Amino acid sequence: MAHYAKVNNGIVEKVIVAEADFFTTFVDSSPGTWLQTSYNTHGNKHPEGRPLRGNYAGIGYTYDATNDVFYAPKPYPSWILNESTWLWKAPVDYPTEEGRFTWDETTTSWIEIDNV
Repeated sequence: MAHYAKVNNGIVEKVIVAEADFFTTFVDSSPGTWLQTSYNTHGNKHPEGRPLRGNYAGIGYTYDATNDVFYAPKPYPSWILNESTWLWKAPVDYPTEEGRFTWDETTTSWIEIDNV
């Protein structure tokens, strides 16, 4: 069994698990293309060294046909897409000190979350 993403106008609409021969008998007349995606691919890495299309596809992800990769929606306007991992990166590195932090787009900085 493999995972497949239905892409329409560069956006993932569905993700399914199916046998490869499923597509020879499955009739889907809706617009779009089915592309295989790897559940074990993240950050353009795979535990067995064979990443497939950058990241596992999720609904709402973008499919970049030029680079043949999937990547998540942009989380914040200031974040930048790393084109080697296909993951979004904050313009400021995550703090290294102990604690929990959340991104504050207004100040474009990490702010510590008070322990609850």
